[in-house]
Amino acid sequence: MIILFFVFQDYTATIFLRQRWTDERLCFDGNKSLSLDGRLVEMLWVPDTFIVDSKKSFLHDVTVENRLIRIYPNGTVLYAIRITTTVSCSMDLTKYPMDKQTCTLQLESWGYNINDVTFYWTRGNDSVRGLDTLQLAQYTVEDHFTSVTEAVYETGRYPKLVFHFELKRNILYFILETYVPSILLVVLSWVSFWISQSSVPARICIGVTTVLTMTTLMMGARTSLPNANCFIKAIDVYLGICFSFIFGALLEYAVTHFCTLHQLSSKEPPKIIDDDDEEEEKNGVLAAVTNSCSAPDNMNKTDSNKSKQTSTDRERERSQHSVCSSAMSVMKRLFCIFDCFHVKNPYHIDNYARFSFPLSFI
Repeated sequence: MIILFFVFQDYTATIFLRQRWTDERLCFDGNKSLSLDGRLVEMLWVPDTFIVDSKKSFLHDVTVENRLIRIYPNGTVLYAIRITTTVSCSMDLTKYPMDKQTCTLQLESWGYNINDVTFYWTRGNDSVRGLDTLQLAQYTVEDHFTSVTEAVYETGRYPKLVFHFELKRNILYFILETYVPSILLVVLSWVSFWISQSSVPARICIGVTTVLTMTTLMMGARTSLPNANCFIKAIDVYLGICFSFIFGALLEYAVTHFCTLHQLSSKEPPKIIDDDDEEEEKNGVLAAVTNSCSAPDNMNKTDSNKSKQTSTDRERERSQHSVCSSAMSVMKRLFCIFDCFHVKNPYHIDNYARFSFPLSFI
């Protein structure tokens, strides 16, 4: 049994640990093995095996301590115990929930170095059994293998056995829990494009409801993850894109409604302003700016007939003339920009949004 906890970056497993070694002092005549009471383990030599990276462990003792001691005639001792341990496992959640995790279970000698005792797997990768029928809530065991290595410390080199197992997350749960609801919310936000612009409460209600629901969905997706998890995950990017489309649909109606009100307020029933009138109005504004800029020139010309201009006055005239010319160029550019952003028919915005939003999302 293996239970993984993503919040604490660890897993809990119930293990049947079986160890074999040969003690020549325990040889006896016969052809049958002897099964001893577990309480006699204190009278025998046993390896000082411990689990590396273990946070907490305990030995099962219901109804008695789950120990087994069996001695064979050639001095071979079988020592089996049933323990439950919680081992830390560093998980990379960058691709969550489409991630794969590799965890290890390391067995190491505490006090005996490689000169005193040797650790090895009896049957290699087949030494670990039970993973073929193991069923986890969110993961599937893809592969597992064993290895033999050494732990190097200041006090010496100690034997170590490592069991590696790779886990692949089952994404079906997240498709039904996160991806499908988020897609439906995005599609629901597009329904407002087919609602009349005059139905302000209906479109505002759809936009605000979808934004708030998407925010709740984003917060719920992070509840099962570590609190100190600050890096961006794949699901964060996806939900962020969905939230952007939903919020963009709300802003689209705000822009459309503003353009509609601006068009209604600019229209006067008795007087219809066509393009020629607008062009004449712009020319009038530019002419007024030109006249205001040329007025100082005329005044300076009159003053020149009356008195002699100094070099300082001439420089001032040139600066004023350059300022007026730059102001005229700025006014022309502003009128060009206003013409580009002028929406003649605000109802076309919804027509464009009906196709641009779905195509961009796909």
